Amino acid sequence: MVHEDIERCVRAVQSKDARFDGWFFTAVLTTRIYCRPSCPVVPPKVRNMRFYPSAAAAQQAGFRACKRCRPDAAPGSPEWNERADLVARAMRLIADGVVDTDGVPGLASRLGYSVRQIERQLRAELGAGPLALARAQRAQTARLLIETTALPMAELALAAGFSSIRTFNDTVREVFALAPTELRRRAGRQGGAAQGELCLRLPFRAPLCPDNLFGHLAATAVPGVEEWRDGAYRRTMALPHGPGVVALSPAPDHVRCRLSLADLRDLAAAISRCRRLLDLDADPVAVDAALSADPVLAPLVAKEPGRRVPHTVDGEEMAIRAVLGQQVSTAAARTHAARLVRAFGRPVEDSAGGLTHLFPEAAELAELDPETLAMPKTRRRTLLTLIEVLAAGKIDLGAGADWDEARARLAELPGFGPWTVETVAMRALGDPDAFLATDLGVKYAAKELDLPSAPRAFAAHAERWRPWRAYAVQYLWATGDHAINRLPVAGRAEGDR
Repeated sequence: MVHEDIERCVRAVQSKDARFDGWFFTAVLTTRIYCRPSCPVVPPKVRNMRFYPSAAAAQQAGFRACKRCRPDAAPGSPEWNERADLVARAMRLIADGVVDTDGVPGLASRLGYSVRQIERQLRAELGAGPLALARAQRAQTARLLIETTALPMAELALAAGFSSIRTFNDTVREVFALAPTELRRRAGRQGGAAQGELCLRLPFRAPLCPDNLFGHLAATAVPGVEEWRDGAYRRTMALPHGPGVVALSPAPDHVRCRLSLADLRDLAAAISRCRRLLDLDADPVAVDAALSADPVLAPLVAKEPGRRVPHTVDGEEMAIRAVLGQQVSTAAARTHAARLVRAFGRPVEDSAGGLTHLFPEAAELAELDPETLAMPKTRRRTLLTLIEVLAAGKIDLGAGADWDEARARLAELPGFGPWTVETVAMRALGDPDAFLATDLGVKYAAKELDLPSAPRAFAAHAERWRPWRAYAVQYLWATGDHAINRLPVAGRAEGDR
């Protein structure tokens, strides 16, 4: 770390700046503890500070997590969702649990690199290899299960991804300086989620504007797969070891998350996908500062800062839904998707609401009869071609996807114009610079704001919004009176009315 970076870190720690939580971790030589920059304790002397780019690196250096600020629960670094390079793609896959399910060779295979290359790149930038990074994530998962469930420790260890109870005990003691039973006792409760239900708090960097985020998800919800109920967005998820149901609702300083999992081994993957869905690792201060430099967007940002980009829990699902939504209303797109869900989706049980199915995977849609699709023949061909290439694994739209490669392969498909490609890039791939220049809502906003109407001139003006054009789209959409811009009233989503 260069001298200028060290000085910035020191200033962040001394000012207890929560904006830097997750960006780096501060270790204290005298106490052998590592903390968030915003830790409430008195800052240590500068000569006793050491800075690490990841919790895993701090743990490898022999430091344990602070019991006051709980650095393991900090929001993730926004870099991993802003970048498309090898390290960022690897971090997204590790967060999704790939190392736990497929090992480091599986991670390398998905990324198209050798194990040695992955190890070298991660160690150079993060100070830890993929196994250490996955171990740090397992420790955090273990802590959540210890504090929020009544599971016996032997079952909990396996659910958190540990190969043995001994490794589980040793890791928890090393990372948190407490035995698992002590962690549970300090939590002050025994939990009530022995059957797979978990109540969690998902942290984020303030500010967060929930209106467009939850409003968009609720207004476009596919019946049977998604719903708005009792102030929460609820949906089903297909996870590595079985189905899950999640309920997400906004609170002032966190998002309330209630998970019902068929297999608790899916906890880390479920949390990762929920965080990506809600864009919770974003850095809204940096985004809004950049967009506010444009006098046209500045008033919109000042009015409702902290807008996030609603993403997805499954990239292939979003691509299929993007095609279903081509040149039709939100209600029509939901109807088309609901028909596919009823015909091909796997049933799930939901005692708390009206969720009935998982969204069907591409392989499950391979037997789709095109004559049953109430849409023009050209769009049928587009959908069937997409399903075919997804089922064959020819396009990767997962957490570790190469954004440029995915864009190029999508653009080769019949019926995939700029709107569809950029919708998938924004919602499925999570590219913060995806831009829907041809979207009707964006065009109406441009007209309302006296932005250039000619496509080339509009694109030139939008260059000043890089690399945050996907966020600019959220602010542009906010100028219209649409259900995607507001939280639904109690009961059903506005799209159901």
